[in-house]
Amino acid sequence: MATLAVGRLVRLIPGSDTDAERASIKGLFNHRLSPDPLQARLQWLGIVEGRDELWTNISSEKRELIRSVFNHVNLEIVKRARPSSVFSFAKASIGNLFLTGARVFTGSLESAIYLLSTICCISPTVSALPAINTNFTHHISAGLADGTQITGQNSISHPSAPTSLPPDDDLLGNGNGNGNVCTSAQQRRLREMEEHDRIEDATLPGSLPTLRKQYIDFSKAGEEDLPARIERIWYINPYGHEIWPLANPKVLEAIGRAGAVIYSIGSLYTSIVPSLVLRGVGDALANSGVRYKVLILNSMVDRETGPSFSPLTATDFVRAITRAAAENQGDFALDERQKGEVSRYITHLIYLEGEGAPKVNKDELAALGIDCIRAYGRRVEGMLRYDEAGLTRALEAVIGKTEMPRSRRNTSGQ
Repeated sequence: MATLAVGRLVRLIPGSDTDAERASIKGLFNHRLSPDPLQARLQWLGIVEGRDELWTNISSEKRELIRSVFNHVNLEIVKRARPSSVFSFAKASIGNLFLTGARVFTGSLESAIYLLSTICCISPTVSALPAINTNFTHHISAGLADGTQITGQNSISHPSAPTSLPPDDDLLGNGNGNGNVCTSAQQRRLREMEEHDRIEDATLPGSLPTLRKQYIDFSKAGEEDLPARIERIWYINPYGHEIWPLANPKVLEAIGRAGAVIYSIGSLYTSIVPSLVLRGVGDALANSGVRYKVLILNSMVDRETGPSFSPLTATDFVRAITRAAAENQGDFALDERQKGEVSRYITHLIYLEGEGAPKVNKDELAALGIDCIRAYGRRVEGMLRYDEAGLTRALEAVIGKTEMPRSRRNTSGQ
């Protein structure tokens, strides 16, 4: 949760052309260390000791408060270091390290977010709430249409090594009945487990090896396709067993008070769906007084919403979200044909048209009770992106007026 919160919080820092300190704080928390592990460690020590140029223009009282948190997380890293297990600072986010240190120090993720929000002068009218308010790490698994199971958020969206769990038969042998001969899949898994068992750390014995990996150095670009579409996401404990965590009560209360809920741009199966399958979220969305439930469709298809030979359409996005929300209420067979069922969770969809964007069939979505609004975008470094002003107008068209204005093209923007 912390890794998601930093980017959102930093973006909420009020802009100012005249406040040099605010700009420097934003730059500090946005900063990622060098991809070279040695250079990253040296830069981190410079930041902890207050010597790095990133501290320029930050007042002494804020600098020392921030440094105290950095010192705390650095102490924890040093305490846990072993010859076989050394923390890599390569590409580490300074904001994430701050949130981790503040959470360890206060014992509360909500308190860590509050401290970061206060330092960054984020408006008190803005709340950043963790979907699960816990100090424990939670993991997810994905089930694909072909029966494959993938364990761990990073393994789903940007794996660094094969991560599919082997079939049960592979754990028993080669099928000759004696269980004494290992298959190649089992041999690979055993070697991986042996490598991790040699590492001295605080991981629970017997926990899944793929959940112990560091995933700081990754890229979503150029990842190979999944063999089939993702069908379901669920939470697991460190041993791989399914669990059903309860959503943060403050999140459920916020949904109940909201006039609108927006499913923002982001990773469908590792960002949006994991928040929806938490107990209580689906019921809050379906039965609260929220009038507008708006999905801002991603501008491109990625590994999670592939494979490339059969990418998800806008209708598939909608179905994935509604099924996840219904599932946490015990409904594993959502009848999408029942009028109004899908619109309990999504009422409007904002989308872009262009090469690489998910295809939108407005007739299909209208049959599900969803209104579609096309926004305008532009290409930045070859990637289609929403135009900020156009997206704002599209949201205002849905939320800002009692009756949504409709033009001949049902389009918002210039």
